Amino acid sequence: MDRNAVEIRNLTKKFGDFTAVDNISFNVRKGEIFGFLGANGAGKTTAMRILCGLSLPTAGEGTVAGYDINTQQEKIKRHIGYMSQKFSLYPDLTVRENIRLFGGIYGLRDRQIREKTDALLGMLEMQSEKDRFAGSLPLGWKQKLAFSIAMIHDPEIIFLDEPTGGVDPETRRRFWEMIYDASEKGTTVFVTTHYMDEAEYCDRVSVMVDGRIAALDSPERLKSEYGADNMDEVFRIIVR
Repeated sequence: MDRNAVEIRNLTKKFGDFTAVDNISFNVRKGEIFGFLGANGAGKTTAMRILCGLSLPTAGEGTVAGYDINTQQEKIKRHIGYMSQKFSLYPDLTVRENIRLFGGIYGLRDRQIREKTDALLGMLEMQSEKDRFAGSLPLGWKQKLAFSIAMIHDPEIIFLDEPTGGVDPETRRRFWEMIYDASEKGTTVFVTTHYMDEAEYCDRVSVMVDGRIAALDSPERLKSEYGADNMDEVFRIIVR
């Protein structure tokens, strides 16, 4: 049985003469929390779009949830969840309408959507908010709802693209509790972040610089290798 949720070899993405992702290779183990770090413009979002089946690579090969990134993009989309910094919610739809919409996008049947809606509202303690517009929810509630919707179809892998950007430390901490819970239940978590304290919560992290992976290991090993007290120091050393 394959132990890797993601396997990437020599992945490259060019836009004209510009190379956004430059010949990167890595694996993500099943059930792992994998941090994808890098400054803005390092290439991490471009790479993630390829892994999510939203963009084709210029060169390279790989699989996500066992499906080929070059030829099976639609199957990849059905087997992953995705949440971006914008929280992936439609602000002028209600909580219940958002759940129903994304349930349909992820291929659930009407009966499954009804059951999942009731279960989600109960788990999030949002029954009384089901007819409230998503855009009017407090930030922490939006985050919890968006994360839960991205997991509505029980995906093997969830991709989180800067999911905690612009939120306060307490809300970030609560969000990471949800990530840990998903990982403990067997979901692989692939997260991009520029908060170096969040890198400490990952099982392994890769650091991208100018489209390439400059380092990849557990936070503890990286701190030891670079003689650093925290991941922020590691990142500064690598980028410098």
